[in-house]
Amino acid sequence: MGNLSEQEEKLLQAAKEARKKAYAPYSDFSVGAAILTSSGRIFSGCNVENSSYGLSCCAERVAIFSAVAAGDRDFVMLAVVSGISGYTYPCGACLQVLTEFAPKLTLLLINGKAEVLRTSVDALLPCTFQLKKQD
Repeated sequence: MGNLSEQEEKLLQAAKEARKKAYAPYSDFSVGAAILTSSGRIFSGCNVENSSYGLSCCAERVAIFSAVAAGDRDFVMLAVVSGISGYTYPCGACLQVLTEFAPKLTLLLINGKAEVLRTSVDALLPCTFQLKKQD
């Protein structure tokens, strides 16, 4: 897959494995994601659909929420894998969640041809919502 580090290869492999567990009976669009934390841990997630579409959850948020639930919030990199020929970008909701923790997070997107695109959260969502607490 090109010039990827061993750690990046592991992250992409975890995302690929997570994709196999996706529950996507309505869209038939399976996505896997894996997030690397500064402690070296990898948390993976897959998309989970529901017949009430608004209750579905993207693979990226499943991975992020798993890491947070385990007490790990310092993110280094996120990999997203799907089986399409183009790249699958995180949706706006996932990008907003990522912004909460790591607005400059590196993203590795891999397409069905095993090509990797490197980008970042702030490149994909430059104008994020930030809750400003009032005094």
